Amino acid sequence: MMRVGLTGGIASGKSTVGRLLGEHGALVIDSDRLARDVVAPGTSGLRAVVARFGTQVLTASGELDRRAMATRVFGDKAARADLEAIIHPLVRARAAEIEAAAGPDALVVHDIPLLVETGQADRFDQVIVVDVPPDVQLDRLTRLRGMSSDEALARIGAQASRADRLAVADFVIDNTVSLDQLSAAIETLWERLSQARRG
Repeated sequence: MMRVGLTGGIASGKSTVGRLLGEHGALVIDSDRLARDVVAPGTSGLRAVVARFGTQVLTASGELDRRAMATRVFGDKAARADLEAIIHPLVRARAAEIEAAAGPDALVVHDIPLLVETGQADRFDQVIVVDVPPDVQLDRLTRLRGMSSDEALARIGAQASRADRLAVADFVIDNTVSLDQLSAAIETLWERLSQARRG
C-alpha cells in the first residue's frame, strides 16, 4: 500500500485534484467530508461540540451550523484549537478504518486541508501540494464562494503559509491552469506515483 497525503490552501482546487486521482484508481479519503460525518446529528462528535460551544452553533433542525461555527472559531485561536481537538481524532480514526479496509496494493490518498498545520506530513510515503498564489485564493473565495475580502483573508491567514506547505511537498501541482492542463499534470503524477509504488 502507498499512503499519499494531499493538501493545499483553501480554494486551491485540492478537491478537483483528489477527484482526478480517484478517477485513475486511487482510494481518496476526504477529511473534510469525514469532518462533516463525525458531527452529524446524533453523533458523539456533535454532542462534544455543543457541550463546548453551546446550542447557538446548531441550525433549527439540530445540525451543526458550519457557517456560524466558522465565524465563531476563525477569529479565536483557542476556540479553533478546542474544535480541532474534538474533530481531528474522530476524523483520523474514521480515516484509519477506511484505509484498513483497502487492499494491500491500494494507493490511498488522504485529502487533508490542514496536513501541515497538524504536523502529519511525515505520516505519508509521498505528499502532494496543490499550489496557487494567495491572490488566486482570494479571488476564488470572493468571486466563487461569496466571501467578503476580510473573511477570505482571515481564512487564508488561519492556514499554514504557502512556503510551509511547499516545504513538505514531494510533488507540487500548479492549479492556476486550465482543467485540461490540470488533468494532464495529474496523469503524469499518477505515472510517477505508480512507479514509486513499484519501487
